[in-house]
Amino acid sequence: MKKVLLVSMTHNVTDLVKVAEPGLKGRTVTYIPTAAIGEGIEGMAEEETRMLEELGLTVDELEVSTASRETVRETLMKNDMIFVGGGNTFFLLQELKRSGADKIISQEVKKGKFYIGESAGAIAACPDIGYSAEMDVPEKAPVLTDYTGMGLVDFYVVPHLGHPEMGPGAEGIIEKYTSELDLKVINDHQAILIEGDKVRILPE
Repeated sequence: MKKVLLVSMTHNVTDLVKVAEPGLKGRTVTYIPTAAIGEGIEGMAEEETRMLEELGLTVDELEVSTASRETVRETLMKNDMIFVGGGNTFFLLQELKRSGADKIISQEVKKGKFYIGESAGAIAACPDIGYSAEMDVPEKAPVLTDYTGMGLVDFYVVPHLGHPEMGPGAEGIIEKYTSELDLKVINDHQAILIEGDKVRILPE
């Protein structure tokens, strides 16, 4: 059964991660920090690795913008879970597509591998990421011409509602796209859990 958790800021919702997937201890996770690199966020990979380890996970970091296609395939397939962190969504999707990671992730999630997407990693799971230009900078992905996302979900997540910096972008998306897209909006203390065809916003 497909299981996907989409969040704004994982460190705020680690209790919800445990609710979504109780048996974390001793499992392995592929951690993709690529979006943060695209945004130039320093120290985020170290912080998120520590957070994942505190959940009991063994972290296998995969930087898809520099890894070989063979390494991308092997790493994504061998580990128990996938965590894609936040940053620039357009740079993230550019590198997921370039490396072939997007297709492998989609295949693995269809097989039942648990996927956690944070901010950019949540938006990249949607059918298309074009709407997130209200919140993000497309120019950081100069060779990305196709904004088709991984399609792990059939709706469009809007993270960071109420955030002092990113909140206005979230509100811009809501104002512009409510009538044409199926938006699911979350703040920095909520998560969207998808189990099979069931979608829930946590905490309920």
